[in-house]
Amino acid sequence: MNNTQKMLQAIINGQSTFRQEVLSKIDKLDKKITGVEERLGDKIDSVEKNLTKRIDKLGRQLAYLEDDTPTREEFDKLENRVNKIEHKTVSV
Repeated sequence: MNNTQKMLQAIINGQSTFRQEVLSKIDKLDKKITGVEERLGDKIDSVEKNLTKRIDKLGRQLAYLEDDTPTREEFDKLENRVNKIEHKTVSV
């Protein structure tokens, strides 16, 4: 083997070693990212469940509040009753 071939072989060996190191680091990063994805997925699911529970609770509270409010007709009848009571107290 002459000097040129030895230099080329050394360059190729160096590139091969560099490639293997880079691939191993990429594999490590991929494993880390996969772990982070799983943890984030779990956290997002739990946040979504909590928000859904809160929205459901607020919806129920709003529905109950709406059920408790008098309708327009009930409010008008109440106003008539109050007026009658006022007239009775004034006349007494």
